Amino acid sequence: MATLLVIIYISFISLGLPDSILGSVWPRMQADLGAPLALVGYLSMTITAGTVISSVCSDYVVRKFGTGCVTAVSVLMTALGLAGFALSPNVAFLFLCAVPLGLGAGSVDTALNNFVALHYETRHMNWLHCFWGVGASVGPVIVSMTLRMGGMWRTGYGIIAGLQGILCAVLFLTLPLWKRAVQRPEIRQADAEADGAAAETGGVFAALRLRGALPVLGGFVFYCAAESTGGLWGASFVHGHFGLPAADAAIASTLYFGAITVGRSLAGFAASRLSDKAMIRLGQLVALAGVAVIALAPTAAVAMAGIALVGLGFAPVYPSMLHVTPARFGAARSQAVMGLEMAFAYVGSTCFPPLFGLLASKLGTELYPWYLLICVAAMLACTELANKLVSISKKEVEK
Repeated sequence: MATLLVIIYISFISLGLPDSILGSVWPRMQADLGAPLALVGYLSMTITAGTVISSVCSDYVVRKFGTGCVTAVSVLMTALGLAGFALSPNVAFLFLCAVPLGLGAGSVDTALNNFVALHYETRHMNWLHCFWGVGASVGPVIVSMTLRMGGMWRTGYGIIAGLQGILCAVLFLTLPLWKRAVQRPEIRQADAEADGAAAETGGVFAALRLRGALPVLGGFVFYCAAESTGGLWGASFVHGHFGLPAADAAIASTLYFGAITVGRSLAGFAASRLSDKAMIRLGQLVALAGVAVIALAPTAAVAMAGIALVGLGFAPVYPSMLHVTPARFGAARSQAVMGLEMAFAYVGSTCFPPLFGLLASKLGTELYPWYLLICVAAMLACTELANKLVSISKKEVEK
């Protein structure tokens, strides 16, 4: 299981690599392909749509083919999608390649998160998402370096596609490790019980009717709404509200994502002392404190400190919300529920940042802390309601 865990960690770095590069190279892509500026939004939504679909379908797919096979094939799909971006002759081909890119990302994300939630401790979930942050940070660096060295944006996409291809080969070669892992008596028994119970529970649609499922899903929507909006619009708020030069205001984004990455690393150590529920609640309260600092900040430096504090608060929330899923709903339903959680999370990250942009165009970026406050407060309300409706099984927590 230790070797398998290393492979999962590497997979999470790979999962983060393509997530942040589209926006960083779009100005160059737009010019080369003669595309309108706003097209990147539709391209991103196409990728997200594929991710939502594959997340919802993950329960059936993983049960039929197994986590190892789904992970390997999903990474292959993302590698092919990225390679297609690198070779794309026109905009229409970009949209075609966005489909396997989105479908692959959703499947591997949901499958690995559920496997870790079922078979590993909370600290690994936090560290895994920290490794995702490493991948998301490295992706733009690779693209930026290729551009600075005189290469094209296609070269950056090609390098990342190659890295995905190498990981894909490793995953296919190590499929026997997954087979041996699921043959371990405790995992085989748990999977057999889960498969049998899943046939009776009715899959994804039945999961929607579970007691407490709707507030849990609402928590994912509002968490990703807050996280995505916080990262996308923080620099714009500092620039517009305090008049900070754009180059200096960009530091706000670095502080935000850096705080999330560092926070998840620290949360992995804290997880041995605190429960998932405590980690979620503590993170939300820290995020609220950060929002208060932003709203009351007298200077840009204080506002950026508040933005970093919000990122630090968000760090343990998402991994802990995922890890507690089997404890809330049982191993038999966890894959179906987690597929829904991931789908609702992507809906939140897709819809709410553009909504803020629409409102900010009329009301100004000063709306930023108040918009975050509404999202974080709604997330807190949903998770606290879920805590009242669904008791966390001590038996599941001990697994």
